[in-house]
Amino acid sequence: MQTLKPLLPVGARRLAAWCGVVLLVAGVAAVAIWLCVALKTAVTPVLLALLGTALLGPVHRRLTKHGVNRSAAAGLTCVLLVAVVGGAGYIVVAALVDTGEQIVQSLKDAGQWVVDHFGVTGNTNVGNLADSGKKLVEKFGASAAGGLLSGLSLVGSLIATSVLALLLTFFFLRDSDRAVNLAHSIAPRGAGDLVEAVGRRAFEAVEGFMRGTTLIALIDAVCITVGLLILRVPGAVGLGALVLVGAYIPYLGAFISGAVAVLVALADRGFVIALWALGVVLAVQVLEGHILQPMIQSRTVQMHPAMIMIALTAGASVAGLLGMLLAVPLCAAAFGVLGELREGRLPPTDTPDAPDTPSPGPRGEPPGPSGA
Repeated sequence: MQTLKPLLPVGARRLAAWCGVVLLVAGVAAVAIWLCVALKTAVTPVLLALLGTALLGPVHRRLTKHGVNRSAAAGLTCVLLVAVVGGAGYIVVAALVDTGEQIVQSLKDAGQWVVDHFGVTGNTNVGNLADSGKKLVEKFGASAAGGLLSGLSLVGSLIATSVLALLLTFFFLRDSDRAVNLAHSIAPRGAGDLVEAVGRRAFEAVEGFMRGTTLIALIDAVCITVGLLILRVPGAVGLGALVLVGAYIPYLGAFISGAVAVLVALADRGFVIALWALGVVLAVQVLEGHILQPMIQSRTVQMHPAMIMIALTAGASVAGLLGMLLAVPLCAAAFGVLGELREGRLPPTDTPDAPDTPSPGPRGEPPGPSGA
């Protein structure tokens, strides 16, 4: 009997299969994102708690190694988190409030300097531009906050989210030893080891990103603040606080905070000091890119700058400013999962239908040919 010839060639069938896989993955990802947006009131504290757990996990593990009860260690770690985040937040907000008007006025003066020296014509009013930019920022922040937690006031939603995230951080730290049992219980039969390995890899990627980014942000902020203080740039502490906050948004945050520092130096100290401020910012960025990043984040997932920019854009489109903050850690976790799957780790099969494999030699040598 004559066999029927396939309707499509092999290449076309493979392309169709891959297109089906891509469509399936895209559909699952779209549904997952839609669910996260629909359940943002619950998803946001969970994600923030996971970031806090990744940042403070080593502290909790060290306390438990010294004989502290897991609940007490989790409580002490959460108290430390409140103290550090609250203290840092107070310093940043106080610095920005004290020097905010001065920085805004310096930006207006810098804009006017650009208009005067580069011959910009037309009805250009720097004050109106600054006011429009301020309104745009306020509108963006209001829309992002309203879209994130609708139905509640901004202050109340922030307090509720912070308290819930803190409680979840406590439980995640205290019950982290049960995560392995949970992974094995929810995984399909025979896939528990793979699920455990994937989860560990993803969490290690997020943990390394959070610790590395926090340390790099502190070093960048201190170096730039010291440099601006030496150059006697007004609002140096507030600009350093802006650098500290912006460091959690890779590339984009550093660019914006560095540009603001240079413009403030240009308006108040002149062109030469602005060049020196630019040199300080560039020197810190070179230090970060060539020394701090390889040393501190060498064991974490490394992503191409283009992927980071795409992740930031996607995060901003989904959840505004909070999406930009969460985009890179989530991408780091995704790349960790892909790296674990790419290594091809499969759970051991103990089923009776598994084919028999020859046992290794007495000292670990590979088995010889049959009949040897």
